[in-house]
Amino acid sequence: MQIAPSFLSCDFSKLGEELVRMEKANADFIHLDVMDGHFVPNITFGAPVIKWARPYTTLPFDVHLMISEPHRYIKDFADAGADIITFHVECDSDINETIDLIKSFNIKPGLVIKPNTPASAVFPYLEKIDMVLVMTVEPGFGGQSFMEDMLPKVKEIKDHARSLGKEIIIEADGGINASTIAQCAEAGIDICVSGTGVFKAEDAGQAIAELKSKCR
Repeated sequence: MQIAPSFLSCDFSKLGEELVRMEKANADFIHLDVMDGHFVPNITFGAPVIKWARPYTTLPFDVHLMISEPHRYIKDFADAGADIITFHVECDSDINETIDLIKSFNIKPGLVIKPNTPASAVFPYLEKIDMVLVMTVEPGFGGQSFMEDMLPKVKEIKDHARSLGKEIIIEADGGINASTIAQCAEAGIDICVSGTGVFKAEDAGQAIAELKSKCR
């Protein structure tokens, strides 16, 4: 299991220090939630903040676009230093065109599905993408309870990808902590996003180690 601390939970007054702290804590990625106030009822940050943060860590930036028209902003996030860009299958942009644009910048593309979206929604695109992010809460706000009934989607997606001769990475985001991460591992999830459980921990390294130990 790999752990991607959610940037949204960091202390923004010490943003650079927080990223250095996550790298020292053996995080695997930094997960960056971009919300536009339209696709989801919340606003976070955009490409300029990510660009400012980029020099502070060598960890891969896993950028999750919760925005209505991701195609319009892919270049901005590519220029800002994204390593992975995931966007919602429920968005208003053309899915194939957006995937192709992400790949044109040598960035790994992924798709995200909300809780009410079936796993099959990503099937037509699996051959073109590297990752699927399965939301285990409704996107938009932190602090929600983990939705265990989202886990069967993982097997559906992995099985379909394998039928195409492809291995796909599955990430999960929402309500994941020391009490729920073992279920994620058992379901076949590869990367778990964790917010306050890591950034607010007194010892982030210990928190990440504990999360990983629950998966063994």
